[in-house]
Amino acid sequence: MAIEEMYRSLGVCPKVYSFGEDILTGLKERFEAIDRTAEYNQAKVVGAMQKNRVSAQCFAATTGYGYDDIGRDVLERVYADAFHTEAALVRPQITCGTHALTVALSANLRPGDELLSPVGKPYDTLEEVIGIRDSVCSLKEYGVSYRQVDLTADGGFDWEGIRAAINEKTKLVTIQRSKGYQTRPTFSVRQIGELIAFVKSVKPGLVCMVDNCYGEFVEEIEPSDVGADMTVGSLIKNPGGGLAPIGGYIVGTKTCVERCAYRLSAPGLGQEVGANLGILPSFYQGFFLAPTVVAGALKGAIFAANIYEKLGFRVVPNSTESRHDIIQAVELGSAERMIAFCAGIQAAAPVDSYVRPEPSEMPGYDADVIMAAGAFVQGSSIELSADGPIREPYAVYFQGGLTWYHAKLGILMSLQKLCDAGLVTL
Repeated sequence: MAIEEMYRSLGVCPKVYSFGEDILTGLKERFEAIDRTAEYNQAKVVGAMQKNRVSAQCFAATTGYGYDDIGRDVLERVYADAFHTEAALVRPQITCGTHALTVALSANLRPGDELLSPVGKPYDTLEEVIGIRDSVCSLKEYGVSYRQVDLTADGGFDWEGIRAAINEKTKLVTIQRSKGYQTRPTFSVRQIGELIAFVKSVKPGLVCMVDNCYGEFVEEIEPSDVGADMTVGSLIKNPGGGLAPIGGYIVGTKTCVERCAYRLSAPGLGQEVGANLGILPSFYQGFFLAPTVVAGALKGAIFAANIYEKLGFRVVPNSTESRHDIIQAVELGSAERMIAFCAGIQAAAPVDSYVRPEPSEMPGYDADVIMAAGAFVQGSSIELSADGPIREPYAVYFQGGLTWYHAKLGILMSLQKLCDAGLVTL
């Protein structure tokens, strides 16, 4: 069966397929550059695994307290070496990226300290963590104040505003790499390094934490290479490679990571406890596969940007900009288009393809959210997914794809559903 016929059998009409193929003809060089980055990062991961003598013994399950868990300890050394840091905390007991960030913040802030975000409002789920929106056990409830400096109109850093915001109470600076549910640019690692250097020049000793979610392995360097004291992320995003079923990581200085371990477990226990429950093979193998998986997701994001920009929609990043995370925002202009787009992503999924996504309330968000995610790991956003809050500018956030070919199918199906509903004309 010809490939076009195979796509037709999956619901993609010839006109949509041809539209996509025309787009792809101009992306060969960009895709080759992505593959070169993936090759570099693959070597980095393999080197870290070899250096730390990963063996089959590392995959053994532990229960109870998890004392002397060799596989867990080796994995954390692998992460520390891959990210070029003094220490790492990589645990299934960290339930998600928001949890990892909460652990890092609460471990390194004390009553009377102030948290500063020099990149504007953080991701929605952190608003309650910080206390921007009232919530039980927020940092605000424990006496930690918060200050933010919004980005400039063109998405850059407000250098003088940041300088003025840093005061005697400022203890920790949080930098969100990815755009989240915003349409601002995602920051490159180089930009993050410039920001870290600036805030530390204003007040030496500041702790700089980078929310690295969606950014791992997109570039050859990570925020930990440019001065971040803590780099934090989720294993059901990039570094889990689609195999990790849960978990998060914190890499950074020994002092910061040690405090995080005490906060995650208990004072006096730290990293010594935490059984792996047989989950480590997926952590190791997912990390091994992550550079290639991220490369496929990046290709999908660029393909989506080029498709929808050509159709007249605003896309962030645009079709030609450099990429610093796997997320592609598409401003669709209406709730109907958002729903149709997500219906296409769901229809392309290997899991729950027959389900139609509908907007609904979600914990941590102040608007109904629509989510399309037919994933093997529930909530895994390195797998093909699309979501967004139903509010202006009606932007849908597309990300992931364990393979480039599945990402391609999902994007074509999103366009097919928009065409079928009469919301887009080719």
